[in-house]
Amino acid sequence: MNLISPYRTFFALTIAGLLLGSCSPAQQTETVATAPIEAQFAQPAGVETFTALISGTRVGQMEVEHGDVTNVGYEYRNNGRGPSVEEVIEFGDDGVPSSWNVAGATTFGNIIDEEFRVEEGRAYWTDTTGSSESDLAEANLYVAQEASPYALWVYSRLLLAEENNTLAVLPGGELKLEAIDTFEVTGVNETATITTYALSGINLNPSYFALDDDGRMFASMSESFALIRTGFEAEEKRLRDLSGEYTTRRFETIQENVTRTFDNPVRINNVHVFDPITLALSDLSSILVVDNKIESVGEPVASAGDGEILIDGEGGTLIAGMYEMHAHARQGSALLNIAAGVTSFRDMGNNNEVLTDFISKVESGRLVGPRISRSGFIEGQSPFSSNNGILVSSQEEALDAVRWYADQGDFHQIKIYNSMNPDWVPAMVAEAHARGMRVAGHVPAFSNADAMIAAGYDELTHINQVMLGWVLSPEEDTRTLLRLTAMKRFPSINIDDEAVQNTISTMAERGMAVDPTLAIHENLMLSRNGEVAPGMLDYVDNMPVGVQRNARTARSEIATPEDDIAYREGFAKILETVREMRE
Repeated sequence: MNLISPYRTFFALTIAGLLLGSCSPAQQTETVATAPIEAQFAQPAGVETFTALISGTRVGQMEVEHGDVTNVGYEYRNNGRGPSVEEVIEFGDDGVPSSWNVAGATTFGNIIDEEFRVEEGRAYWTDTTGSSESDLAEANLYVAQEASPYALWVYSRLLLAEENNTLAVLPGGELKLEAIDTFEVTGVNETATITTYALSGINLNPSYFALDDDGRMFASMSESFALIRTGFEAEEKRLRDLSGEYTTRRFETIQENVTRTFDNPVRINNVHVFDPITLALSDLSSILVVDNKIESVGEPVASAGDGEILIDGEGGTLIAGMYEMHAHARQGSALLNIAAGVTSFRDMGNNNEVLTDFISKVESGRLVGPRISRSGFIEGQSPFSSNNGILVSSQEEALDAVRWYADQGDFHQIKIYNSMNPDWVPAMVAEAHARGMRVAGHVPAFSNADAMIAAGYDELTHINQVMLGWVLSPEEDTRTLLRLTAMKRFPSINIDDEAVQNTISTMAERGMAVDPTLAIHENLMLSRNGEVAPGMLDYVDNMPVGVQRNARTARSEIATPEDDIAYREGFAKILETVREMRE
């Protein structure tokens, strides 16, 4: 049984303060020099426009119009969904927002109606978690819950004016800004000099973005997403790659403090071993690890053997590393998962280049992260495409994609997605099986689980993909949010119906798997505005402000009491279905 790293034995210590604090990228420059206060607070004039891209594909835009107030419109669509946000921001003479209204919808459809205002020395705000107020003694900068990426500019110009680039903020916590790199970028008709920054304090990981030399917003970026000034779209990959590199450097700095590397055998003594088959704990035991393998499990020892490093477990429990069976891996989650005991990922679809880079960093030891088993993501071209993996527009292109993944040698299966033409699936399955790969996936739009079972799927991904075939009519389009909102119809399903039993029994007869992703469906169907998600009750108060608010926010739109009941009963029906499948 392997430990965390394929090449070295090491142990990550869960030091919350180090993992959650504001940690600088290794190459961080000195605190950036601040411009005169007047320049920092000066409002840009006219209209600024930005293009949203996912893995190089344009998916949306942001437009910022400056006047007596600043109006921001932000929207993108990927995989048939995305946020839609309209903001109105009014600034005081000190550059601090005196009012901030955000309206629209989140990625999964929850309604946004957020309001912040300052009146007579007090701040008042309403977001999805409820309403609150505060005096302005310690903090006067409000962190908007559902704002567009333009909020990064709102915060940064105030942080740049602070001596330590740090500010206490409302509803709580503090923001810290760190300058990283300064370099030139080239657009269609112009060049610009930009500085990249890391903004910490809202979420577990920093937000990376760039300002030009006039202090205006230029871009925000992650490993697969970039929002960039219109005309400079050709720079998006460069900025995304830098985001990944900044993430790596940040975790390298953290790893120096929270990991230990051992070249000698390691003996973990005086621990109970959890048996996942019997769900029982062993008597106190001693586990010897040699060359990254468990060599023996026996009685506790009085002292370490020759050359052994002894770790006293003090009567604690030793468990096997957990396996995340449905991940979309990112570098920013690598060490966090290890700290939580997740030592292996099954990646279910990704930007192939980004994931290859991530895996190489883990395998080389540069990043502490889980082992990753790769799925080859194949999606059909449509207005609703998920821009991951390989997109295809014909059966031959789909077969070529299967062959490409097989030729790489490190993809154990292909994953078929929503916009795939269902008529192409049987040939794709046959090609994958001929090349020794499994086939998993969603049910393509305008088809159903029974057709994919007949086509030869080895696994159906997400339990709702199976169940939708029992409640949808053939013409309904699951490339949209309907594949989620239609789960309100699940209470009408009778497990004993012939159609339901036929699907489940056929899967059983063929030895098929289902990847139910119950946690995702629980979150989508049971989260409610103002209520902490059950799985986060024991640690939510120790999280940054953005995580705390997210934990108290619904994912789906719960428009009526009837919706509330339907989603709750629909999740109960999901559990009933999974129990029936297991039996």
